[in-house]
Amino acid sequence: MTRPLRLLALLASLVLAAALGGCAGAGSGQTTIALLLPEAKTARYESVDRPAFEERLGELGSYRVLYSNADQDPSKQQAQAEAALASGVRVLVLDPVDAQAAVSIVTAANAQGVPVIAYDRLPSGGELAYYVSFDNERIGELQGEAFAEAVGSTPGDSGVLMVNGSPTDPNAREFERGAERAIEDAGLRVLAAYDTPDWSPDQAQNWVAGQITRFGSRIVGVYAANDGTAGGAIAAFKAANVSPMPVVSGQDAELAGIQRIVTGDQYLTIYKAMRQQARLAAEAAVALVKGEPVQAETTVHGTPATILPAVVVTRDSILSTVVADGVYSVDDICTQSYAAACAEAGLR
Repeated sequence: MTRPLRLLALLASLVLAAALGGCAGAGSGQTTIALLLPEAKTARYESVDRPAFEERLGELGSYRVLYSNADQDPSKQQAQAEAALASGVRVLVLDPVDAQAAVSIVTAANAQGVPVIAYDRLPSGGELAYYVSFDNERIGELQGEAFAEAVGSTPGDSGVLMVNGSPTDPNAREFERGAERAIEDAGLRVLAAYDTPDWSPDQAQNWVAGQITRFGSRIVGVYAANDGTAGGAIAAFKAANVSPMPVVSGQDAELAGIQRIVTGDQYLTIYKAMRQQARLAAEAAVALVKGEPVQAETTVHGTPATILPAVVVTRDSILSTVVADGVYSVDDICTQSYAAACAEAGLR
């Protein structure tokens, strides 16, 4: 982004922040907390993280959320952060688009005495007040182990594809390391691997389509780092009329991913306690506003941190995981298009 365009983006963000500030009403006395999320292509951010964060803040008192989504643009996120700081927010909850670029956001907040909570992804530097996330390398291992078990032995020259996450997301590399280790330990051959720009399902689909042309029936599985890239991979196989569908992994327990598991197009996803993550971030933000210590179980790079659990979800465990925890109801999953598959899976 050129300097003039960046300045325009900053001015637009400042106008937006002022407009949002006006919604609270002059003299309302509400404390504002900024929530900066990285993108909307991954469904969880708008469907789970944001509403759960806002709901918990509402339970804790009269707090206002200044929400921004960067649409996978680090320059846009920088402008959003600058606008939030200029508007007088008391805490920044930051899920960075780019871990390196986010250092300047953290440094600017530090200079103004505004605490920063690292949400889901860890910036590469700066002073952080709290970090809440998951054991990302272990998630990759869980994905890889369940994926490799489903694929089984690979005869002849067959093998699997690895559709990894965004190269600017530090979590993506941790998922990849864990998955690579599990896949290697299982003796599976990796035919080709790809780092998906911006976690884009379309980019994943385009790349997998090219690999189908290249490898054909040699592909017996696709390790996809999340449900969005899994959906792109599955779309590529369907467009190529490949049947049966190779084993495909995923992550985030998106509704569309769960429905693909019901139909058998996707084998697994990873269910993470995202609602709990968002609620913990909200609780930590309120503690920081009040000048109270943040409750944390461990530290990561010297930052107080909470690392939450994750579990594998397959067709057999949908009821005992995402349904039992109230993430989705059976009615959410088993819409008319999925009624027959749900009956076959024992969900009805």
